[in-house]
Amino acid sequence: MKEFSKVQKIISIMLKVIVVLSAATGTFLSADAGRRSFMGGSTVFMYFTIQSNIAIALICAIGICLFAKNKPVGNAWYVVKFVGTISITLTGVVFGFVLAPTLGAYAWNLQNTLTHLVVPVAAVIDFFVVAASVEIKRKNVIYVIIPPILYAIYAGIGYVRGWEFAEGINYPYFFLNWGSPAGAFGFSSGLPFMGSGWWILVLLFFLLGVGHIYLIVANLIRKKKETKDGKKAGE
Repeated sequence: MKEFSKVQKIISIMLKVIVVLSAATGTFLSADAGRRSFMGGSTVFMYFTIQSNIAIALICAIGICLFAKNKPVGNAWYVVKFVGTISITLTGVVFGFVLAPTLGAYAWNLQNTLTHLVVPVAAVIDFFVVAASVEIKRKNVIYVIIPPILYAIYAGIGYVRGWEFAEGINYPYFFLNWGSPAGAFGFSSGLPFMGSGWWILVLLFFLLGVGHIYLIVANLIRKKKETKDGKKAGE
């Protein structure tokens, strides 16, 4: 389909600008916060949060250029946009429901709000705005697990090699601490409650589920738009 109305383009570009500016500001503030803060200092780029923010910001920046100049957009960009949207959704959900409760009152500072709330929400809304005119095949859902798998491998290498993600800590998130009491596939009465291997599997299945749901909703929006456009054409 790929027929975007003027309103669609304007809304999409505005949302993309919000994503780019919020991701850039949040990343800068996180890096400037210092290593004693959560995801702060020079190691901030070692976290999935910042990596996914940078990725979706780049994807949106490319989209802004293409949309503003009315350039043709290939299917590959839409698939990458879809994968990036699912990754940033993971960032927001994990922080909001897993990490924030453990951080307490210090969780929702400005940088965390931008990178974990504003960017994910704007990116997801933009996905559905664009998806109203684009059909993404269900077979592409499998690609959403690639970024987290690559990050899990990266974090695992960092754990083994003793990289410091934070001062004195060689893992990025508590659920990727392979040396916890739960180990790889065990369980514990306190954090992380279950082993890193279990966490990774749960998150991968979660991503596949979210990917399917997003495409179902996107297809419903697209079909509704096609029906509406068809009625207008017949008048």
